[in-house]
Amino acid sequence: MASKVTLSQALGTDGSDYNHRQKIATHYQVSATNKSRLKYCIFFHYLLFFVMLAKLSADILDHLDIFIWEIEELQVPQPLWWEYIWCISLSLSFFALSAIKKNRIKTLQKYMIGIILLGYGPLGYAIMYYFKDVWTYLTVGKSDDIHLWQSLPYGVLWYAFILLASQVHCFSLYFSWNLLVAWRTRGVKRMD
Repeated sequence: MASKVTLSQALGTDGSDYNHRQKIATHYQVSATNKSRLKYCIFFHYLLFFVMLAKLSADILDHLDIFIWEIEELQVPQPLWWEYIWCISLSLSFFALSAIKKNRIKTLQKYMIGIILLGYGPLGYAIMYYFKDVWTYLTVGKSDDIHLWQSLPYGVLWYAFILLASQVHCFSLYFSWNLLVAWRTRGVKRMD
């Protein structure tokens, strides 16, 4: 449907001949989409961090000599070193947010390497550590051989956390990779 011709338009045209100029380059679209998605992944990483912090709160309060009866009644098991190392992975989000803000490839690469080491490393250790309990629970059911917390299998609870955390890390790496590809494409086109 043709629009009304105005004085600012050339005669014989309805203005639709400029539609080709309205398109955004694909690497800018990819960059904007993946920046938004990576921010969501970082948000979910923060949520998982607060879940882990709630689990670690009993141990942290013990080290600070603070006694809260309600937390002590929960009888939360002592944390392992991998839980604290995984918590450090949250600090990597600052690398990602900084890289997103200024399209810095090197900073985003540091984030990706850190997620592999500090995110997946501790989770891999936890998978191996709790495998025996989870396997026993899945094959035999509740028995005296597995560790229970509040009458729930402790290893299975950790496997649920590991599943969620590994998905968040996987998507974070995927969106980061897409950003790297888009930013490198932009740099190549700029040089041409």
